[in-house]
Amino acid sequence: MQFKRQNNRELDVNLTPLIDVVFLLLIFFMVSTTFTDKTELTIDLPEASGEIQMKDDKAIKVVINASGEYSVNGKRLINDHFSTLKSAIGQLQGSAEAGPAFVITADAKAPHQAVVMAMDAAGQLGISNISVTTIRPDE
Repeated sequence: MQFKRQNNRELDVNLTPLIDVVFLLLIFFMVSTTFTDKTELTIDLPEASGEIQMKDDKAIKVVINASGEYSVNGKRLINDHFSTLKSAIGQLQGSAEAGPAFVITADAKAPHQAVVMAMDAAGQLGISNISVTTIRPDE
């Protein structure tokens, strides 16, 4: 009796398509990843019981009332748009290297968005010396 002889072929897995897919996924993730540039502003918060003494007469003072309206160095802005605020601060900024001091005085009930907008405008103009003031409560 004759049995058919079985061929012993070696089985192998072709890894070339797998490697191609991995490289394509790598390229896809590298291209689609967004890199955010986080910027942080250092804020010097005053003590509630202490007093702030401003030595810099050229400080830019932004006052924000309860309804979110801005006043820059005593002059009220015509509207509360970001571009108006930024241009008003930019006109007062000058050409000093370190930049002037920037003081934000906001009403206790002022919208948080208004304060953040003032900080953002200062940050975009390169002002890094930012202070936030408070008013001492009546005793």
